[in-house]
Amino acid sequence: MEIRLFSQPAPDRRPPVVNEDLVLSGPDFVVVLDGATAPAGVESGCEHTVAWLVGQLAGQLAPPLLGRSTAPLADLLADAIAAVGTVHADSCDLANPDSPSSTVAMVRVRPDVVEHLVLADSPVVVRSPAGDIDVHHDDRIELLPDRSLATVRRLRNQPGGFWVASTQPKAAYEAVTGTTDRADVEVIAVLTDGASRYAERYGHSWADLVDVLTTEGPRELVARVRAYDEAAHSFRGKRYDDATAVLCSI
Repeated sequence: MEIRLFSQPAPDRRPPVVNEDLVLSGPDFVVVLDGATAPAGVESGCEHTVAWLVGQLAGQLAPPLLGRSTAPLADLLADAIAAVGTVHADSCDLANPDSPSSTVAMVRVRPDVVEHLVLADSPVVVRSPAGDIDVHHDDRIELLPDRSLATVRRLRNQPGGFWVASTQPKAAYEAVTGTTDRADVEVIAVLTDGASRYAERYGHSWADLVDVLTTEGPRELVARVRAYDEAAHSFRGKRYDDATAVLCSI
């Protein structure tokens, strides 16, 4: 598997600039994490940053993936969330619903199939040799009645709401998971929402997005998103975001 990637923090981040996206990759897997930036004034009950959580999750996922574990991806993620919890349970309030959190997108290439796991809004896009596009995404955040702090807090990691990697291992089993026959996979795009907005916010098709990745590369996709971000007169949510795009060629 050939992997190309580009990751860039949001241009409006104040110093010290921290990219809360993270990519973990190996010969047959890719994991993309997108830490959820806490709104100003929200008390998380945790002494650690979102970037810390993202790094800890990656550190827990790396050993089984590099060791070629055959356990389901959801099991690996649940174990990682539980292990990170033990690291800071004595210093932080893990019952706080505003604890640091992250999206998760995982891809693992097996001899016969390609597995995916998507938790929250970091999609996995698969293009077949025939050019067909399949988008694996978790749109439950988009289905919230509103984006107020109270609503997000009430529905985070709750039935009928949305799920993220934070303090509850059971969230891993709420992820969107599945497999695709390896013969039906030519390229895979793994994206944080700062890059997937090229299709989700700015009107391009997913096929267009994959075409940019395969012809111009991940850096160019992010550059195009930044140009749209700068020119936008209205938008929902953050104007800018950390943006990560990974292209995997099978």
